[in-house]
Amino acid sequence: MAAPPEPTPVPAEEEPRSEEPRSDSRGGRLSFCTKVCYGIGGVPNQVASSASAFYLQLFLLDVAQIPAAQASLVLFGGRVSGAVADPVAGFFINKSRRTGSGRLMPWALGCMPFIALAYFFLWFLPPFTSLRGLWYTTFYCLFQALATFFQVPYTALTMILTPIPRERDSATAYRMTMEMAGTLIGATVHGLIVSSAHRSQQCEDTVLSRPATVSPDATRLYSIAAAVVAVTYPVCGSLLCLGVKEQPEPSVPASGQSLSFLAGLSLTTRHPPYVILVASFLFISAAIQVSAVLSTPLWERVLQRFGKRTSAFGICAMVPFSILLAAVPTAPVAYTVAFFSGMSIAVSLLLPWSMLPDVVDDFQLKHQRALGLETIFYSSYVFFTKLSGAGALGISTLSLEFAGYKAGACEQAEEVVVTLKVLIGAVPTCMILTGLCILMVGPTAKVPTQDTSCQLSLRRRTSYSLA
Repeated sequence: MAAPPEPTPVPAEEEPRSEEPRSDSRGGRLSFCTKVCYGIGGVPNQVASSASAFYLQLFLLDVAQIPAAQASLVLFGGRVSGAVADPVAGFFINKSRRTGSGRLMPWALGCMPFIALAYFFLWFLPPFTSLRGLWYTTFYCLFQALATFFQVPYTALTMILTPIPRERDSATAYRMTMEMAGTLIGATVHGLIVSSAHRSQQCEDTVLSRPATVSPDATRLYSIAAAVVAVTYPVCGSLLCLGVKEQPEPSVPASGQSLSFLAGLSLTTRHPPYVILVASFLFISAAIQVSAVLSTPLWERVLQRFGKRTSAFGICAMVPFSILLAAVPTAPVAYTVAFFSGMSIAVSLLLPWSMLPDVVDDFQLKHQRALGLETIFYSSYVFFTKLSGAGALGISTLSLEFAGYKAGACEQAEEVVVTLKVLIGAVPTCMILTGLCILMVGPTAKVPTQDTSCQLSLRRRTSYSLA
């Protein structure tokens, strides 16, 4: 009698399909090396931005010796070009095709050599004097625009590296820690190199201080500092290329169509959780323009343990310290306030970048046919962040101008002192509380489950391969 056939072919066919969605348990987790290399990739931009924020105006006025009006135009033009470049970068990246090394990595790595060159020539003293204002405006605008074309795909990589929300939050924490360390390094290293180029003189009995003298080798010192910062781009870019790889594309048919940039931008700006996220942190970012590095790992653990919405109350920690600094404006109090405010500032920088991937996932769950819009989310968020920073700078500058602030004066009018106290204490407090109210009252995105994140990641990588 013949034996009945064994029903082995059916399980053999079903096993690959059942294991496919659960591959994130192996491939979704990021190694320590990957997280570190991803974080290091963002260091050069922060080093260069910190150095230029602290010393570019001083260089333009004292070393390049261009008029103050032209120096203001250089700084304003750079900020505008950086803000305008955000949606432009999102448009071109959204339209680009995937290459063998991915879709986002070529943009991030390809911009680095040009950013380094633009940054070096930003600190170069041309032999002519009549067109120096145009020279520095051109290279500062070019540097800001190229830095944006790097930052948008670099930050959007978080959505492609892993489908696991916990791993994305961890990668974001590594990135923020490295970037804030780069902020400190940029200001410190650049300052140590060029410190001997400026010799300030003490005020004596006159109302105005004497102008600071500039060392004859100031040009050489600034060029050395610029070269040191520029070298960080190829070094950190190499580590980013070696340690971080975009996920391979699965051979799965597309489930939707790619939208145009304007259609995608219209959808993203009407998504309620994204509007709430941007609006709340617009106010908070306008109040916070400093960096903190030591407490970022701590806040990353707090986010995972207590949730992102609850952790937002950590931003309130800087409110009493801001009021204290306004009430007692002394050097010891200032250092104390800077240290403790750093813990609050760290969560204000970490939290929005940790919530943004959840917002993108929530959007794609509600718009199944809208694929490949991650760069639009990230570019528009960076645009609004820069807009808030520029607005805060403009408001503070105009306020001091109306109050009668005099640059270089040893003593300021009483109106200037009151204005500074209001800008330090009352304004940040009101902005932080306004942002938190928007965040708590409005709808926010929920963290998706691991299976849902895996399915979204599969669709996301498929849309990139078909773009």
